[in-house]
Amino acid sequence: MMNFIKKLTSNPKNDFFAGVTVSLAMIPEVVAFAFVANIDPLVALSGAFIVGLITAIFGGRPGLISGAAGAVAVIFVDLIKEGHVRGLEFDIPVENMGYYYLLGAVILMGLIQIFAGVLKLGRFVRLIPHSVMMGFVNGLAIVIFMAQVKMFSHKIPNPDPSAVERYLSIYMQGAELYMMIGLVLFTMAIIHFLPKLTTKIPAALTAILITTFGVILLDLDVTTVGSYIREGGGDGLSGEFPTPNKEFWQFLPFNLDTFTFILPYAFLAASVGLIESLMTMNLVDELTDTRGRGNRECVAQGFGNIASGLLGGTGGCGMIGQTVININAKGRGRLSGIVMAVTLLSFILFADTYIEQVPIAALIGVMFMMVIETFAWSSFRILKKIPMSDAFVLIAVSAITVFFDLAIAVFIGVIISALAFSWENAKRIRARKNVDENGVKTYEIFGPLFFGSTTGFTEKFDVANDPEEVVIDFKDSRIADMSGIEAINKLSERYKIAGKKLHLKHLSKDCIKLLATADDIVDVNVLEDPKYKVVADGFNYDDQ
Repeated sequence: MMNFIKKLTSNPKNDFFAGVTVSLAMIPEVVAFAFVANIDPLVALSGAFIVGLITAIFGGRPGLISGAAGAVAVIFVDLIKEGHVRGLEFDIPVENMGYYYLLGAVILMGLIQIFAGVLKLGRFVRLIPHSVMMGFVNGLAIVIFMAQVKMFSHKIPNPDPSAVERYLSIYMQGAELYMMIGLVLFTMAIIHFLPKLTTKIPAALTAILITTFGVILLDLDVTTVGSYIREGGGDGLSGEFPTPNKEFWQFLPFNLDTFTFILPYAFLAASVGLIESLMTMNLVDELTDTRGRGNRECVAQGFGNIASGLLGGTGGCGMIGQTVININAKGRGRLSGIVMAVTLLSFILFADTYIEQVPIAALIGVMFMMVIETFAWSSFRILKKIPMSDAFVLIAVSAITVFFDLAIAVFIGVIISALAFSWENAKRIRARKNVDENGVKTYEIFGPLFFGSTTGFTEKFDVANDPEEVVIDFKDSRIADMSGIEAINKLSERYKIAGKKLHLKHLSKDCIKLLATADDIVDVNVLEDPKYKVVADGFNYDDQ
């Protein structure tokens, strides 16, 4: 406990101000995505507080900020809509039945994430190539930028009552638009130039305060946090401390039908949440030259979402935008995440009147600076220098993240990278041939033998014209999977049919056990053979 407190207070000033800054920047993004999901902004803000607090205390990456992220909120749009319809079909006496299905899905989402952490699936984030990481960062930066651009608008009620979107957006024009742009640029200028004068005060928080006081003193008619929430149908920031939702247990049918309905949404949300959290964790690792614990982060995210669902909040995950703001503000420890969550709750409970006066332009300016910091501008410079496959992956992941979904983008990026890697390694299989004074022909194999290189491996041998005795030396090769074993088995069959003797040298004992034809015609030399294991049932990657 003392060690935890010592680490918590190792960077108190920077962590405190970074946490406050992030809490202010958190509000418009959480509220905006609450409108997208057609839920009360206070539900999303409560979720941001609960998930943010639990992951800050127990997560595997100090400095990582979690909240009610848009990537997860978008998944629940259809769930909430279909939940309302199901409530009408089953004659459940409640208007917002979709909300209770949402809470059930968030709890199940958390259980899936804990399961992933217990199974140590978080370690697989190490398999994500750097090109995918850069594409993820660029795509997410573009998504966040586009979300800020949408705030240069006013919301009006949708005249079509049957439409999914309850409100339509009309972009600002004329003097109002110029005023908004001016305040955004003013905020960005403070954030950019203040650190050149002094680093003793946090630039982002100072910029928000100066812009807010300027708007209040000059009595400027601009969009504020309060007016933005009310335009979208909310009642403002004022709320209560999150408590267990008794109506959830009363109205949600706990049966197999409900489980099968919410499971696909919960699984997708859990996957997207973990991917974004672990990718953000990797980004923080690079920025701070430290290493987080992925499996612990998975479990913490899971407990955070379970608690959020039980207390009436929506689901959440790691948020790259707010995390970058935190890191740029020198927030490094768990205290910054704790301060963010507690400050966010304080806004809802005690300071809603004051926070509602903060101009949206100030928060947009902070987010724009974060986008500039997050986007990997070096990717333009290196595109022509890196392999074509990596360049394609980088661009593809960025585009898919923007137009489709983060999880899909990462999965596709990893698959393309794996296929490109396999193709390149398949071309590296080589064989050096020589015949000794006794007429024995030796094939020295170079390069990995796996599913991608088996065809090239087989083509190296001239069974019909080879002498009576043939040796295949695997000293400079490794058999990586069952496809390689099967290739050797088939080659052995060919030599057996031709009536010739085949000797295999420098194979691991696991390879020997898996050779179906070893007892018939294959002579295996076990001297100096390696002790690696083949990737097959009952075996693993580890060298002995």
